[in-house]
Amino acid sequence: MIEASTRSFWKTTIALCIGSLIIFANVYFTQPILPVLSEEFNLSPLLASMSVSLVILALGISLVFYGPISDSIGRRGIMIMSIALSTVLTFSIAFSTSYEWFLTLRVVQGISLAGLPALAVAYIGEEYSPRALTLAIGIYISGNTIGGMFGRLLSGTMTDWFGWRSAFLTMSVVSLVLFLLFIVLLKPSQHFQPKPFRWKEALHDYKGHLQNKYLWLAYLIGGLHFFIFVGHFNYVTYLLSGPPFHLSSSWIGALFLTYIAGTISSPVAGKLAERFHRTMCIKIGILIMMVGFLTTLIPHISTIIIGLLFNCFGFFFAHSIASSWVNEKAAYAKASASGLYLISYYIGGSLGPLYLEPFWAVGKWFGVVLGCLIVLGVTSLCAWKLSKLEDSSEINHPTN
Repeated sequence: MIEASTRSFWKTTIALCIGSLIIFANVYFTQPILPVLSEEFNLSPLLASMSVSLVILALGISLVFYGPISDSIGRRGIMIMSIALSTVLTFSIAFSTSYEWFLTLRVVQGISLAGLPALAVAYIGEEYSPRALTLAIGIYISGNTIGGMFGRLLSGTMTDWFGWRSAFLTMSVVSLVLFLLFIVLLKPSQHFQPKPFRWKEALHDYKGHLQNKYLWLAYLIGGLHFFIFVGHFNYVTYLLSGPPFHLSSSWIGALFLTYIAGTISSPVAGKLAERFHRTMCIKIGILIMMVGFLTTLIPHISTIIIGLLFNCFGFFFAHSIASSWVNEKAAYAKASASGLYLISYYIGGSLGPLYLEPFWAVGKWFGVVLGCLIVLGVTSLCAWKLSKLEDSSEINHPTN
């Protein structure tokens, strides 16, 4: 098993972070240039948002298949093929002749991108020691934040300088270089135990996970948090590109440097989870997000940035804990259990802009914040229920 702080730990964990960077840079690549796409193809904000939402939706649905297949044939090969195909599609998108063709390629890309996030946590669960697992997941999720931040920053800057097509071409070259590093650094599986691929058994595993009261609440928390996280970042691009801010694509892309807060919070959450109840950590993440959303209501660019920093910190803090909770509480078919969490997570993220559209139409940014706070109220109730289950578990199964 891979132990914490060893050479093997850092080499393998860095490989997974690189893979995560490639995936999430490509997923969110269009987010800072939504106003540009609206102008280029004469689209409403909601239609332009589909360039993000449909990718996330395709990714989420595809996770249903990757988990069971990987339980049979292994994790590493699928993750490699996933990144390779997504890199080719990034290159192809640059030559789209219509928005319909653009969206079609993005949907196919979403299907290919699902391979790594579906399997990375399961790979960690099999190859890392229990002591190293939580830290590794926290660092891996920080790779998610770096990827999302890097992709948006590159997209906004390159679009301002050379246009959105050149931005996609640049991203394809970067993805290729990082892909080669991923192959070199990722350690082959040593503890994977294959089992015959049977859809009936896979569906039975999914059913069992959904009946596990510890898991489905975590699925709901992860899905609802991403539901508002993606949506509010979509609409903040329109808030800041319009009056009184009039920010360019480069500056909007730079705004996603706030993701650095999530890069910090994920490993911090992993450390705190070793000392405190995981449900307490989830509640802390929710509270931080609430403070962040309220802070963005102050109509000044500096306070909006501060609010977004809080949102990123709290969101990834809660997400890393909920994700590791699922891996811990799943007694079998861990890839399928983690896959269900991510299915809920990404489908939630794809639907967020649809939910927030009427709030934006009626109340603009104030409406978006109100819609987000309502959802956080629901996840607070879910976290409270999880804490009750956690307390009950400790009473029924006291530690020695």
